[in-house]
Amino acid sequence: MIIARIMGTVVSTQKDERLQGKKLLIVKPINLDGTDQSGYVVSVDTVGAGFHEKVIVVSGSSARLAEGNKDCPVDSAIIGVIDEIDFKS
Repeated sequence: MIIARIMGTVVSTQKDERLQGKKLLIVKPINLDGTDQSGYVVSVDTVGAGFHEKVIVVSGSSARLAEGNKDCPVDSAIIGVIDEIDFKS
């Protein structure tokens, strides 16, 4: 699992029919202190996340196990919206 921030959306009218009705969001991995990491990922939203919210993202086979993604061609899924991070080093 990774922590990420929602940065935008992807609109695709031509896609695999198993992705019809699924919201695709652009997420940017972040560090525990909230600073950005490099790169972006397109993820299927399974929880109704919103712009700039911090989220939990899974990838690989875990993404296909997320609610509503069974037998879907997904490699990344948003499975939670983060309310708070409490980290002590």
